[in-house]
Amino acid sequence: MTAHSASPSTVTVGIGALRIEDVVAVARHGAQVAIDPEAIEAIAATRTRVEELASDPTPVYGISTGFGALARRHIPEDLRAQLQVSLVRSHAAGSGTEVEEEVIRALMLLRLSTLCTGRTGVRPVVAETYAAVLNAGITPVVYEYGSLGCSGDLAPLAHCALTLLGEGECRVRGGAIVPSEQALADAGIAPLVLREKEGLALINGTDGMLGMLCLAITDLKDAAKVADIATAMTVEGLKGTLTVFDADLQELRPHPGQADAAANIRAVAAGSQILDAAVEEFKSKQVQDAYSVRCAPQVAGGFRDTVAHAELVAGRELASAVDNPVVAKDGRVTSNGNFHGAPVAYVLDFLAVVAADLASISERRTDRFLDTARNRGLNAFLADDPGVDSGHMIAQYTQAGIVSELKRNAMPASADSIPSSAMQEDHVSMGWAAGRKLRRSVDGLQRVLAVEILTAARALDMREGETAPGTGAAIAALRQRVAGPATDRFLAPEIADSVALVQDGTYVAAVEAVVGTLR
Repeated sequence: MTAHSASPSTVTVGIGALRIEDVVAVARHGAQVAIDPEAIEAIAATRTRVEELASDPTPVYGISTGFGALARRHIPEDLRAQLQVSLVRSHAAGSGTEVEEEVIRALMLLRLSTLCTGRTGVRPVVAETYAAVLNAGITPVVYEYGSLGCSGDLAPLAHCALTLLGEGECRVRGGAIVPSEQALADAGIAPLVLREKEGLALINGTDGMLGMLCLAITDLKDAAKVADIATAMTVEGLKGTLTVFDADLQELRPHPGQADAAANIRAVAAGSQILDAAVEEFKSKQVQDAYSVRCAPQVAGGFRDTVAHAELVAGRELASAVDNPVVAKDGRVTSNGNFHGAPVAYVLDFLAVVAADLASISERRTDRFLDTARNRGLNAFLADDPGVDSGHMIAQYTQAGIVSELKRNAMPASADSIPSSAMQEDHVSMGWAAGRKLRRSVDGLQRVLAVEILTAARALDMREGETAPGTGAAIAALRQRVAGPATDRFLAPEIADSVALVQDGTYVAAVEAVVGTLR
């Protein structure tokens, strides 16, 4: 995933909404969290209302009743602490591979954010303990399967709640798995003792899927710039034309993402001696570039606009208090459906679709470099000695394999639903699953773009003439780690180096240092 250096060192969590960059700072860069004192006051105020209802003989869901299909049972006061602990233990039922640390830290921050809205009815100590665990670098062990994306990301959140109780397992700052009891003791954190409503408030939210959405939006916005850099390099490497990217042509179809993509391509490829020398040849022999080159702004623009829509949805969700039941502003404690993950699940799936398509067009551009019928005078497969050498033949196979997987990942998870809890929870969002597959799609897209840049750089090094300053900056960044064209070498490490330059932002930073900030 992409690294960002300008991240806040401390994120304040309060009644207002977090920003996407706050989530990334805590999840990915280890920023500390602080709770706004006003949030503590709000938490304490609504807790008073919960305690009033706890002493009332009238059953109130989540406070003095069972859960889900068992909501009709009234729980006596002496069993309510056990009710909350039993809820957490029973719902910590995940299975499969361990989920990445950054996802769990994002999930935890977002659960803390909902607690700090003062709408969940927990005591201040619950939020304070959550913040302390985050700041101590304690990350609960959470497993791949267990959330249906409705009634919250139940199993993932329950595993996190279990660690707050000093149960289950965790890692401390990426170290070995240790018992949560030991990690809390080493950090000087007292295990949480749950009271009415608190177990439910710790597990009932869309925090996992929203965390994955925030991380994906950050990475995909960067990938959009990388795609434009790769396109500019390919246009230049194939001796194509920049005229199709002219601003007035984009204005004829005024999608904002399209205009931004075309402007980036023009900026990165501007001043190319290779393209300048090929103008007359292009007019007489080529006339038009293929769709994968000519229509790049339309595809990358649609990608950008979809990411922008996802960012709008994420912003709304970051401003939400997702819990059930919730303490409303008038003091009533009432059931609701805000835990349903549909709005988040939909955009997670939308992003998987556009990630697959952006990768697909990148792979098609790469393939043009390898075919002598289409690469405009370059060696077959960009090999040093075709036949003896295979050049980048199998790098394109790697791209193709990834693109094929991304197309499978584009099948929407949110179109599925499996009833659960004895048909009480009879429609679910599958938003967690949408987030999990999107993470693989983001990674795959970054790898496909990295191969296109690696291949385009090799092609440009094989051309006569000076490259554009922008494309030259990308090549120079690559050449610090990967040598130029020669006889065949062990290719996997070179692909890995290019992937790293995509993921850590080096390509974008190198190009922007020369041409200015890309859109």
